[in-house]
Amino acid sequence: MTDFLQADFDVRLEWGAQAVEHLAAKADCIVIIDVMSFSTCVSVANERGGVIFPYPWKDASAQQYAAERNAQCAQFDRRFQGPGFTLSPCSLQEMATGTRLVLPSPNGSALTFKAKIHNAAIFTACLRNLNATARACEKYQRILVIPAGEKWPDNSLRPALEDLVAAGGLISRLQNRRWSAEARAAKAVYQNLTLEELADCGSARELIRRGFSADVTLCLQEDVSDFACQLQGEFFTAVS
Repeated sequence: MTDFLQADFDVRLEWGAQAVEHLAAKADCIVIIDVMSFSTCVSVANERGGVIFPYPWKDASAQQYAAERNAQCAQFDRRFQGPGFTLSPCSLQEMATGTRLVLPSPNGSALTFKAKIHNAAIFTACLRNLNATARACEKYQRILVIPAGEKWPDNSLRPALEDLVAAGGLISRLQNRRWSAEARAAKAVYQNLTLEELADCGSARELIRRGFSADVTLCLQEDVSDFACQLQGEFFTAVS
């Protein structure tokens, strides 16, 4: 497996759970990117003074996990717009300062939970806080960028274009570094695809079909937040 570790480079990129399993142990800093929509949810909540506890499973154990941490648990059902917190970033826009929320997600949240065992700083990033995340990562030497991707019905990885673009946007802001070929490829995608074109990707089309066009608009805002989102123990909080 050593051929695939990108060990000769400061900035590395690999997808999903396999990146955590095979590359995270050699990283000083891990950035997990799940644009639609875990990472965007965390950014919106942190910016409002809330804290987000990632959790991988959408079942009763998530509610127990929340209760043990004096936190709310986001609703699992995101099939329609309604009251309460969900994986819809728009549902978090009025979050009160100090809110503690467990946010189960099979992609970004699950990867964060898996990465916690490693001795690395962990961030989650999206399009809305690329500059802030790049600033927060400057002090680290070995940076692993993980686009989370989505799942096909058989639970295999579906590489998500929006995650690759955001990863490339972050990588393009990490200057004076040795980028792996995989990282350079993500950077090239970012530099050659507009946000208007990205709005036509599969993930965006799915959300729009389900009635979440406002979420797509929110997820495709670039550099509107001055805060990076860093895992502090069990929860993400804003860092400037």
